[in-house]
Amino acid sequence: MNVIEIKNLTKYYGKARGIIDINFDVEEGEIFGFIGPNGAGKSTTIRTLLGLIYPTRGSAEIFGKDCIKYGPEIKKEIGYLPSEIFYYSKMKVIDLLKYSASFYKKDCGKKIHELAEIMDLDIHKRIDDLSLGNKKKVGIVQGLLHEPKLIILDEPTSGLDPLMQQKFFDLLKAENEKGATILFSSHILSEVQKLCNRVAIIKEGRIVKVEKISTLKENNYKKFKIETMLKIDKDYFNMKGVSDLEVKNNMVSFLFRGNINSIMKKISGIEIVNLWAEEPNLEEIFMHYYEKEA
Repeated sequence: MNVIEIKNLTKYYGKARGIIDINFDVEEGEIFGFIGPNGAGKSTTIRTLLGLIYPTRGSAEIFGKDCIKYGPEIKKEIGYLPSEIFYYSKMKVIDLLKYSASFYKKDCGKKIHELAEIMDLDIHKRIDDLSLGNKKKVGIVQGLLHEPKLIILDEPTSGLDPLMQQKFFDLLKAENEKGATILFSSHILSEVQKLCNRVAIIKEGRIVKVEKISTLKENNYKKFKIETMLKIDKDYFNMKGVSDLEVKNNMVSFLFRGNINSIMKKISGIEIVNLWAEEPNLEEIFMHYYEKEA
């Protein structure tokens, strides 16, 4: 069963591009990554999905129901953390969280204290006395206090120190093990690599790839670094499958995708001093998708 289904979702702001023909789905129980740089269309997609803004065309469904038509009903089972958080600054954290909990008509008191302890959040402080990181913790607790079936996170780790980020990831994994589906939007690719099963890559408002993390990193990608006996011409490795080619003095580096035998034959044609071959990280693969078209 798909918890999220997005079909040809498009949003224009007047004549300005928001997103164009977005298509992907998120399966029940999945942790799905949504990656791209700032301005690529991640937040627009999420806000349209949540019914916070209306699409120009296309459709989005959550739990098999149209996000616009059944918006109020659907939102009861969604936990949402926006990229930027704004609160009533004079309120105490506990009062804000109790106010948020009151919308769900269920006792969230135990969960609030459990989440606050995990995130090391002082719930008796006033909002305007909190740092950016602690305000983000409030947003995390607020988004999870009602134990939602679907958790949507838009750039959730900004402001969190590395130790707290790891606690947050552990918390998300625990919620996922309990049955929650998670849509995790980020421009920090190492986060997506650690956490997600599949990923959609968005570029300039369009999806360029939906793929399993494992497939993105499988053996058909290799990162080569070669030390040559003599300086070689850059065009020597100008061949199908080679990208991110750099030649600096006697050092050559590139990404290769394709039949490994073809690149090894090419390498055997030059005198080499040393050779390194390894799997690229997700960052390098991602940047490959963002190369400008010729």
